[in-house]
Amino acid sequence: MGVSLERPWARASIGTSRPAAAYLTIVNRGLEPARLVDITTPLAGRAEVHLTVKTDNVMRMEQVERLDVPPGGRVVFEPGGLHIMLLDLRQPLTKGGTLPLTLRFSGGGSIDASVPVFGPGARGPDR
Repeated sequence: MGVSLERPWARASIGTSRPAAAYLTIVNRGLEPARLVDITTPLAGRAEVHLTVKTDNVMRMEQVERLDVPPGGRVVFEPGGLHIMLLDLRQPLTKGGTLPLTLRFSGGGSIDASVPVFGPGARGPDR
């Protein structure tokens, strides 16, 4: 498949009533585009790709229905841009814990990740 993940991390959640977010970089070293088709975690009812957009000075999030990573390319998920929105949390994400994620790609390939959880205001794994 040629797809890997770099620098996965998540922010601690505020209980379970509000969504949480996770970030990472998807790298495609393969010769074909890699399409992300599903993200799952046992800690949330749903995991969706969202994009933060600014329209008329108002920030909002839109669900991304299709995400392709070109051959030799990368897609970066970061605060203020693309992110994995974790909805219907089954338990809170706590600082120092881990978030298990499975990313599935077209063609049947998948990647399991153990994502470290940082504080609620974290800007990245080293910030």
